[in-house]
Amino acid sequence: MHPAVSIILFTTLSGLGFGLLAFLGLGYPNVEGFTAFVFFALGFALAGGGLISSTFHLGHPERALKAFTQWRSSWLSREAWFAAITMVVMGIYAFALVILGIRLIPLGILGAVLCVGTIFTTSMIYTQMKTVPRWHHWSTPILFFAYAIAGGALLAGQTTLAPMLILALAAFQLWAWQSGDARFRTSGTTLATATGLGNRGDVRSFEPPHTGGNYLTREMVHVVARKHAMKLRIIGIVLFAMIPWVILFVLPFSHILAAIAVLSHLAGALVSRWLFFAEAEHVVGLYYGKR
Repeated sequence: MHPAVSIILFTTLSGLGFGLLAFLGLGYPNVEGFTAFVFFALGFALAGGGLISSTFHLGHPERALKAFTQWRSSWLSREAWFAAITMVVMGIYAFALVILGIRLIPLGILGAVLCVGTIFTTSMIYTQMKTVPRWHHWSTPILFFAYAIAGGALLAGQTTLAPMLILALAAFQLWAWQSGDARFRTSGTTLATATGLGNRGDVRSFEPPHTGGNYLTREMVHVVARKHAMKLRIIGIVLFAMIPWVILFVLPFSHILAAIAVLSHLAGALVSRWLFFAEAEHVVGLYYGKR
């Protein structure tokens, strides 16, 4: 599928933001006053900035509030509700901690659970799509959660936990790439099954369905050369996992190196999330000879 910048920013930044807020809700790091304000401001900025960026992918961004009306059937609507409730709960928790100096532990735990729920609803927007075999798999929610929790641990300064989570994320991402490469082929979806003409013999397209580009070719059909995909996978792994791991686990700690580790992880996560969309093959591509 065609990787839209707004969706890449949305899924990456909001995941990091809610991951950080989840750790803060559980009391990690154990901060108060101005230091707590800085951590919460970063978490809200990432989560809120990601959510705002997602509206730019809508045909009519001014109608974004209507997304809240379809919660019975739409994971996008459920995500909107979860995100809004999470921001309110974590906002109250942050206000009590930063301004009043009171740590409302039950509210913080509730906020952390809601953060995880928000990440899950975001992942389900893509997992539910049967027309994209690479996404329609149990590994997609885990992948979203792994990026959020590893990035959240890194932003929360959990120098002991973060290196382990980053390595686990790298291992799972490598498996997800390898597994996803074969998922379209093993799904059994072909031009013959799509048209229902398989019992008549070999089915092939006589000519393209359209003489020019359209919404489907712009949004749903995107081909990445395998050699480029492999290079980007290596770049992503190095940036989001290897460099931060070396900085946190091998080199002596310093705030400058910690900032570099965070920026490197963010850059790698953006590369990997670009691949998440670019490598996703929509079955409609069969009609355009893209498979």
